[in-house]
Amino acid sequence: MSVARIKKNDVVVVRSGKDAGKTGKVLFADLTAGRAIVEGLNLVKKTLRKSQDNQQGGIVDKEAPLAVAKLMLHCPECKKGVRISRLREGEKPIRKCQECGHSFES
Repeated sequence: MSVARIKKNDVVVVRSGKDAGKTGKVLFADLTAGRAIVEGLNLVKKTLRKSQDNQQGGIVDKEAPLAVAKLMLHCPECKKGVRISRLREGEKPIRKCQECGHSFES
């Protein structure tokens, strides 16, 4: 894939599943597996054993990976999830909103 559709620190919208319609920031994107971890979404319960780092132990909520196909980039100008087009400006590939033309590269 020449230009990643979703990268770390992008704001995305979930299209389907239990968190459909919610937005969050991408913490980690594994494009070879087609999965991404989004902050505050797809939470699962994880049990922790007592240790020196975690004196109490117990059950915590943790983000689980989501399929990249369920995610859309959130355009700040359109204020919704949008499809993107991949273009090249000189040597640098960029991602643009197909509706308003907003560039997601800084």
